[in-house]
Amino acid sequence: MAEQPGDPRPRPDRGPHHRLEAELERIDEQLRESARAKDQLQGLLDAVLAITQELELPEVLHRIVTTAMGLVGARYGALGVLHESGEYLEQFITAGLSEPERAALAGIAFPRGRGVLGHLIHHPEPMRVEDIPSHPSSVGFPPGHPHMRTLLGAAIRVRGTIYGDLYLSERSDGRAFDRADEEIVVALAGVVGIAIENARLFGRVRASAEHFQRLLLPTLPDLHPFDSAAVYRPASEPDHIGGDWYDAIMLPDGVCAAIIGDVVGHDLRAAAAMAQTRSMLRALLYDRRTQPGGILAQLDRTLEATTDNPVTTACLARIRYEGPGWTMQWSTAGHLPPLLVTADGSAEYLRAEPGVPLGVSTEQHRPDHVYSVPAGATIVFFTDGLVEHRARPLDDCLDELAELAAVHVVLPLKDFVLALADRHPSDGHDDMAVLALRMPEDS
Repeated sequence: MAEQPGDPRPRPDRGPHHRLEAELERIDEQLRESARAKDQLQGLLDAVLAITQELELPEVLHRIVTTAMGLVGARYGALGVLHESGEYLEQFITAGLSEPERAALAGIAFPRGRGVLGHLIHHPEPMRVEDIPSHPSSVGFPPGHPHMRTLLGAAIRVRGTIYGDLYLSERSDGRAFDRADEEIVVALAGVVGIAIENARLFGRVRASAEHFQRLLLPTLPDLHPFDSAAVYRPASEPDHIGGDWYDAIMLPDGVCAAIIGDVVGHDLRAAAAMAQTRSMLRALLYDRRTQPGGILAQLDRTLEATTDNPVTTACLARIRYEGPGWTMQWSTAGHLPPLLVTADGSAEYLRAEPGVPLGVSTEQHRPDHVYSVPAGATIVFFTDGLVEHRARPLDDCLDELAELAAVHVVLPLKDFVLALADRHPSDGHDDMAVLALRMPEDS
């Protein structure tokens, strides 16, 4: 017989077997919660190590979001970076959106901090919301926004100042966020400020170093009758400050000197050595009207006697008019050969005995080479960062560069060097420098 509502009779005791099952279920639930808490704590420790190893700020911020999502099993996550005024969001990093969801939000501005998101901005205490639309601060979602019901938010501080807010929504198991979720996210928010500060500091140091390096590179002078253009690009890897350089000058005897070089290393020492080497070479070019091989030999001896600079590769060319055309005489110190591209799109490398790099042996002979350059042709000098790829043979990358140069040689010279730098065949792990000289159309 079914128990009637309000029936005063006591429920029958289901017996010790049922009580034991209930107790075992309770213990099992506690064990699951304990295991989940242990996994979250281990995940937090692993996450902190991973996040602090990142040096690029965008990667740090995105890693924070995805890490928080993983710790609590959230489907969606976002990090809103506050404007310096602290009144609204100036950046919004998201994760978890599918491609269709992103497409549905295309053209819609990211949230600036109204509604529930704004509540956390103005009341920076951890918050858990079980039903976003019912929250007093809710202003609804824009068209195309995925349905979100639950929210977990925590403020991120850097040096005691609120940097931004971390938002998580929709646990994958369908449950609302609980206190354990809140505690682990608050713990994450409390430690990632160090990673953010490190990334910002590294960004400032790298920007200063790159600015210093660019200041060391020359602005090409008027090289009439030659057209000239150059470009420098830093490495994509965050900790690389290179020693690549280029230079081109008109000498008093009417000869155009062109130089490309690369100091071994990826730090400020390499950049400083590059500046020192370039200055010495300029002085020697003005002082000695000798062949390029002799100038490189004297440069090598001077560097050995006066500096502890790293090994350096270089290519030095002297281009002069010798009726009825132009003659290039050059010598290399372990550097890649120049690339000659004619006006009709024929490209070839001027391969010759390369010589040893500077800083290896001052006793080695430095050979000179001579080539008659056609009118209207372009000579390209470049560093290995333009063509080196860790997963491809160097010859394949050189062939690709030659094809690229042949296709784009019709461009104005400034656009031509930019095309080479933008479409280079390398993997971008090293910095690159490109210098191009174009002969007059009429000799």
